[in-house]
Amino acid sequence: MRCPFCRHRDTRVTDSRMTDDGIRRRRQCVACGERFTTLETVQRAAVQIIKRDGRREDFNREKLLAGLRRACTKRNIPAAELEAIVAEIEAKIMAEGKPEVPSSVVGELAMDALRRLDHIAYIRFASVYRAFADLEELKEALRALEEGRVPTAEERMLQLPLIDDSGGVVPPRPRVVAGRAARRATGTDGE
Repeated sequence: MRCPFCRHRDTRVTDSRMTDDGIRRRRQCVACGERFTTLETVQRAAVQIIKRDGRREDFNREKLLAGLRRACTKRNIPAAELEAIVAEIEAKIMAEGKPEVPSSVVGELAMDALRRLDHIAYIRFASVYRAFADLEELKEALRALEEGRVPTAEERMLQLPLIDDSGGVVPPRPRVVAGRAARRATGTDGE
């Protein structure tokens, strides 16, 4: 480990502690005597994010954190909460186990977290992410938020696409009828 002050190669560890995000080590440079802290984390396999235009790039937690910070500018939101949101999103993406994830998934997860945390930050993030075309779209988003009818990321991801990947229209799924309605439809209701 190089000293960040004098660039000397020899440092020694004076303290190590386990934290939620890795191992925090307190170090001291042998040459200049300056102290600094390092954070050791597990390097996971990189997940590729598929952008709207088809480009692919590695998931970058710092880029996501910067976007959340911009949305939360001048809001009374602790930095630790934003770090927790990024860690939660990263964990969900890694738990998927997929090598590629659409950027829309990351955006929806971020909007869900901001909606729970701060409505102003949510609207700021949504206005950039969804690129509202006009004032009416923004008003509709505000009404949906106020009425509590904003679907979660999981609900939005469960919705069926209207157009498949090849550009064709997706045929509707057969409707699943459960409970009493199903028994009535099959004549086993007993009425």
